Amino acid sequence: MGSDWLHDAVMYEVYPQSFADSNGDGIGDLRGVIERLDHIASLGVDTLWFNPCFASPFVDAGYDVSDYLRIAPRYGSNEDMVELVAEAKRRGIRVLLDLVAGHTSIDHPWFKRELHADGPDPEGDRYVWCKELPVREWSLVAPGTPAWVPSPGPRRGWYLKNFFDEQPALNFGWAHVGEGEPWRDAVDARGPRRNIQALKDIMAFWLERGVAGFRIDMAFSLVKDDGDMERGRQLTAALWGEIREWLDTAYPDAVIVPEGKEPRTGAPLAFHADFFLVIQQEHASLFDNHFAGVLPFQAPQEPFFDAAGRGSTRVFLDGWNAAKDLDPGRPVIMSTADHDFDRLRCGPRTEEQLGAALTFLLTWGSVPCLYYGDEIGMRYVPGMPDVEGSICNPAYNRAGCRTPMQWDDGPNAGFSTADPSRLYLPVDPDPTRPTVAAQEQDPNSTLNLVKRLIALRQSTPALGSRVATRVLHEGYPFAYLRGETHLVVVNPQRDPTTLSTGELSGAAPLLASGISVVGDTLTAEGFAYGIFVLPGHA
Repeated sequence: MGSDWLHDAVMYEVYPQSFADSNGDGIGDLRGVIERLDHIASLGVDTLWFNPCFASPFVDAGYDVSDYLRIAPRYGSNEDMVELVAEAKRRGIRVLLDLVAGHTSIDHPWFKRELHADGPDPEGDRYVWCKELPVREWSLVAPGTPAWVPSPGPRRGWYLKNFFDEQPALNFGWAHVGEGEPWRDAVDARGPRRNIQALKDIMAFWLERGVAGFRIDMAFSLVKDDGDMERGRQLTAALWGEIREWLDTAYPDAVIVPEGKEPRTGAPLAFHADFFLVIQQEHASLFDNHFAGVLPFQAPQEPFFDAAGRGSTRVFLDGWNAAKDLDPGRPVIMSTADHDFDRLRCGPRTEEQLGAALTFLLTWGSVPCLYYGDEIGMRYVPGMPDVEGSICNPAYNRAGCRTPMQWDDGPNAGFSTADPSRLYLPVDPDPTRPTVAAQEQDPNSTLNLVKRLIALRQSTPALGSRVATRVLHEGYPFAYLRGETHLVVVNPQRDPTTLSTGELSGAAPLLASGISVVGDTLTAEGFAYGIFVLPGHA
């Protein structure tokens, strides 16, 4: 089968510190995930993506790694991860790990060694050091972007960071190498080559222990340049191409997926999919209602999935078509939400509005990824404290989408037996907060809708990612055909609307709420959604 399995995957993102606490210390752990695997399996999910769980001082919630080959003690042990992978496999679920490829923690032994060195390592520096502060600085000066940091000593000079100061950038070379700037290594210099081999070694270590692949954090930030970011991205893609060639030979069933969209350089694509991130415009144009803050990456706009009905699908559709242009069969992963910004249910968006959004996300033709808690409609919780770097940009706080999973109506919503003051983050204080236990008993709950949608997707190949999508109407209601056999209609606005087209005649509902079809005319109530089979294809 090889890596082809990703086309049919339904993913689930686990933020480990907030999912389930098995030992009462207030922080989620791997044993807690093992104990909750039956819930994940009951959704119909077949792939788990773990946010970083390697050893770390947790300045940036684990995206600052101090040992890639050891599970963070607060989560458990390497043996726990091996057990988790085996237990997940027994339930038909693969496991992807988050791999932070572009930087480490300042506590990593590699960095400590170079910090205490007299000068460059004869085998090549793993990090980027300069003795004099370069005249040229990065053109983009903003939180979470590369910059030079004064060395805390004893090595004199500056080192390059990737995100926070505590995250020194690994040296994968520079797009342009010139005289007078000896810290600019070529991509084939000793330091960069050491780091490429280290990535292969890290991946092999965990693949040998049963994981199915990796989601690569900041995948296209490896090769640096302060004046030609596009050239750096192209050279970075070439490095991943080398790793992909190795992976296809050594571990042909494994996959790598990037944080973002892979640059099109004319060479074969290195990653097995693209990823439409929550913070990028394709996803944000559909769902970002700005109640979690303001993203600095694009101009704010009215989201399409909003009660006011003032949004557009055009930005999303243009991005989708661009991603599919080179290879129409290439998977594109799209999440309900993730750990980096907000949740599907954010601000005034109600549970009633989630049906249309989830129907779209699970039938569009992308590889869907459920963010933990979105299956019950957990909300973005404003006013959370800044925990482990959650406020990386003053415009928004990521902690609001990282609150503990809500399992039941017991203490701490069933997440932990710890005193509330010891929890990683406070539980949503809303007394009406949704829980897994309550929604399991309600046939009309968000949880049971998610289960029905995933089951329908898996039993109906036309709703998966291998079949073409043709848009019939890109406004309200949003209507599209899957494989010319199935019709999906969603109306995310509060106002009712109609659609008339010959494609509707004889369509029979497989799953619908608030939608009726009479002849060639479809009527959709506010927040309606439906999946229909066309005549002759039942």
